Amino acid sequence: MPRPPLYLLLPLALLVHGCATTGTSPDYSSQAEQLRNEITAWPAQADAAAVSHLTQLIDSDQLHQLVSQALDNNPGLQQTWLVLRQRQAEQRRIAGGRLPSASAGFQASRSEDTDSSYTGSVSVSWELDLWHRVGDEVAAAGSDSAQQQALYQSARDTLSAEVMQGWLGLIAQQRALEIEQRRLATLEQNEALVLQRYRAGLGSLNDLDSARSASASSRATLAADTQTLAQQQRALQVLVGSSQPLALQMPADYPGVITPLAELPTQTLERRPDLRAAWLAIEAESLRTRAAYKDMLPSISLQAALQDIAENPAQALLTDPLWSLLGELSAPLYQGGALRATADIAELTAAERWQAYRETLLGAVNEVSDALGQEQALDQQQAHITEALARQRNSLTQYQRRYRTGGATLLELLEVQQQTYDLEAQLDTLIYNRLTNRITLGLALGLGAPE
Repeated sequence: MPRPPLYLLLPLALLVHGCATTGTSPDYSSQAEQLRNEITAWPAQADAAAVSHLTQLIDSDQLHQLVSQALDNNPGLQQTWLVLRQRQAEQRRIAGGRLPSASAGFQASRSEDTDSSYTGSVSVSWELDLWHRVGDEVAAAGSDSAQQQALYQSARDTLSAEVMQGWLGLIAQQRALEIEQRRLATLEQNEALVLQRYRAGLGSLNDLDSARSASASSRATLAADTQTLAQQQRALQVLVGSSQPLALQMPADYPGVITPLAELPTQTLERRPDLRAAWLAIEAESLRTRAAYKDMLPSISLQAALQDIAENPAQALLTDPLWSLLGELSAPLYQGGALRATADIAELTAAERWQAYRETLLGAVNEVSDALGQEQALDQQQAHITEALARQRNSLTQYQRRYRTGGATLLELLEVQQQTYDLEAQLDTLIYNRLTNRITLGLALGLGAPE
């Protein structure tokens, strides 16, 4: 039986060897679907509404303008946008590898014993994407670009939530200042009354010292609260990317903040850009793993060239060129294990990205659960503190009456007054925490910034 020529067996052997080197990646898609299906439904909500954007939670033109300004001017967000542009440019660069490359040249030479000669040439080369290796690299770059797009959207959403919470924080701090100012006014009235009684010989020096001490302590708290308000104003100024102080007319009362509706877990998680970015990172590394294994396979490249040599430049412009055509089949035989190591690194990186996806998914579920639980807990706390404040105000009225008639000491009155203002401040803080938690819940549910 005649044996086939060696030049036919060699390419076949290379192909068989190449097919033996391809790796098999885990089915991350089915694992991710199984992981998402294991998530239980969110707890039931009361008075929740379906919204599509974070800014729909609060009806305030001033706030909406601040969010828009931050999305346009925040330097951190602009950096994320520039990284996205870089990824898109990188994708275009890698996609160029699928197309033929062409080059042209012109050379002039002259030696002592010969006339001048001119050479014009044009060459076109192309590596056939036989195994779709370049296609995998292009797809991986596309996943990188899509991942960065998702990260950019996540940064927009987070920035919007921070601006909204910062704006609410200014209202809360102004209200804290107002409460402390009323506390100080009450304490100064007490101090004036005690001083008057002391001068009339009806009060003691200890009462006067206690009244003055309480007033001084309140003034210190007021100074700290004033500085905190200024710091929060500067922090909001940085968020919106402004170099000038913000001229804001803040409302005296808290605005209404809608409680966002928590839909089914699968619908909620699909909206989260950080989770989408984590999945796209897996896709990119899986594609790079495939491309790395295909680097071990044979490759076929073609090259065509035209060349013209003449005694003057005009005739060397390919008027009567010689042509050549070259086809090449090559395969890596030994590179010290570098190609296999590259494939192993890509495969391990994909596995690492899968664990990062799991971490992001579990974190997202935890964020939603925490925000929903916090809404219920703050609602209960607010109801209890509201009741406690009402009873405390009744007690304050009684102690004021008893103090005027001599039935209570000044220290007892001061303690009841402090407790009343403390409860009022605590209630105001609870309201602020509850409103900001609704923004946190909206962000956890995947509500994004307006386009």
